[in-house]
Amino acid sequence: MADRPLLSVRDLSIRIRAAHAERTIVDGLSFDVGAERVALVGESGSGKSLTARALLGLLRKPLSISAERLEFEGRDLRSLKSGQWAALRGSGMALILQDPRHALNPVLRVGRQMDEVLRIHQRLSAAERRDRTHEMMRAVGLRDPDRISRAFPHELSGGMGQRVMLAMMLVGGPRLLIADEPTSSLDESLRDQVRELMMSLVEQRRMGLLLISHDLRQVARYCERVLVMFRGRLVDERPAASLSSATHPYTRTLWSCLPSGRTYGTTLPVLIRDADGELEATP
Repeated sequence: MADRPLLSVRDLSIRIRAAHAERTIVDGLSFDVGAERVALVGESGSGKSLTARALLGLLRKPLSISAERLEFEGRDLRSLKSGQWAALRGSGMALILQDPRHALNPVLRVGRQMDEVLRIHQRLSAAERRDRTHEMMRAVGLRDPDRISRAFPHELSGGMGQRVMLAMMLVGGPRLLIADEPTSSLDESLRDQVRELMMSLVEQRRMGLLLISHDLRQVARYCERVLVMFRGRLVDERPAASLSSATHPYTRTLWSCLPSGRTYGTTLPVLIRDADGELEATP
């Protein structure tokens, strides 16, 4: 990782206020991400996706955030106005969501949506924007950019839609890509293709990647570091390659509960608190 990270987070908390009461749902996260592949993992409801949206200024009331430090390339994100956020998203940081059907505008053709990204962030002629868009489409394995550009999102298969999303998020040249379960809506063979493609592009462009996932085996294969969340808190941080030998009870339980032929028909471990309130896995 570089001396100064791309993203620096200290004591990030997310709260929700309802019925005159406030509840903390993400509590005191601190981590850095440089030009590396970092995974944020944890079970559903642990706060991973909320954290991703907080990093990009996408949370709205009744949610609120606080942080001792929240910086991207040394820039304080806590003080950004809406126009500054719009300029940063796509050119500095970009977010890939789980399902392109919910992330792409259904009434605009794909080419127009990608063109908008370049019009916002770069001063290029219409011809230059078209060339850049087609170049990015080919880079993500879309072989007929003219046809894809004319298509509406509903006319694309799931795999093509996810490739379009990846192209759209990368065409603006961001330095940090945040990917929130980017392949969960695809079948297994397409998942592997899109993962390999995304990792290859991140490496080629020397970007940072924050991958939000619940698939620990894929995290161990593709990422360098892993951050583990449990009930809104960061409970473990380790090299991704060492996940199988993790000593923290929660990380070990997540790894042990992955379905496989070895675990078929067996009782999976359960996480409990002992008499002193410490987490432990059983059996």
